[in-house]
Amino acid sequence: MSEKKCCSPNDPHKSSSDINEINFLSKQKIKLGEMILIDQEKFLMGTNYKKAFSSDGEGPLREVTLSKFYIDQYPVTNIDFEKFCISTGYTTEAEKFGWSFVFYQLISEKTKKNVSESVYDAPWWWKVNGASWKNPYGPDSSIKGIETHPVVHVSWNDVNAYSKWVGKKIPSEAEWEMASRGGLVNKNFSWGDDDSEIYKKCNIWDGKFPDQNSLDDGWLGTSPVDYFEPNKLNVYDTAGNVWEWCSDWFSSSFHQIESQETRINPKGPPQGNTKTMKGGSYLCHNSYCNRYRNSARTQNSPDSSTGNLGFRLAYSD
Repeated sequence: MSEKKCCSPNDPHKSSSDINEINFLSKQKIKLGEMILIDQEKFLMGTNYKKAFSSDGEGPLREVTLSKFYIDQYPVTNIDFEKFCISTGYTTEAEKFGWSFVFYQLISEKTKKNVSESVYDAPWWWKVNGASWKNPYGPDSSIKGIETHPVVHVSWNDVNAYSKWVGKKIPSEAEWEMASRGGLVNKNFSWGDDDSEIYKKCNIWDGKFPDQNSLDDGWLGTSPVDYFEPNKLNVYDTAGNVWEWCSDWFSSSFHQIESQETRINPKGPPQGNTKTMKGGSYLCHNSYCNRYRNSARTQNSPDSSTGNLGFRLAYSD
């Protein structure tokens, strides 16, 4: 498929020196009953789909073996993340840097007057001073009324800090994809291959991106994490709504070499510059960016944050 820049910008902040120095002494009690057990062991990961983005390294279709694990039933919500910040006093990277990327149609007219920068090759992303997880559309916005929407404007480093607090982990790409597939074999989406009336199944762009959205699914931005039906494993919201961070360093080729390291509990390459993201977002559309498929993947730097990027966590013994 001809390359399209993903609907998430890749314009990292400058690294924050103390972001990984926080040591949370008090972890929360893990509630496994609120997570989904994934004990399938083997699954087909990746794709040979002709409309995949070749430079993303979605292929090949390959058998992968995983040890059993648990995964969050839903993405982490605004109210979840608020509890973390209140309990620990944690400050996200977007808050420290003083800005984050917001989709231009979600910004108030008042805030737009103070915006002077956008991403060169993704001009729908505006650099908004004061945008953060608690002010997702800019300084004159809040999470009031969207408490059960997925938290956004969180960097991989922020997610890592949250995971330590709750005693969980960021899922590997393989764990995330197995959970998203819901036991289905070699299907494009978390519900199967049927893409008719897709607005009833997930939160993606409805219309001509990036200017015209018919709002068939009811949402311009994020939606509640339980708004759409779950997959067959009862995992919600793995297609669209927000991209989700994975633990792996991103590579378009590392996994293409068949080895124990890439086929049994794969964790990605040992080092890299960007982290893997899965799931697509409310800005994805088949005519532009069809990355809301199970095998789709993209990347961003660990200190980057945007208004369509969130996370869920996993746990294993």
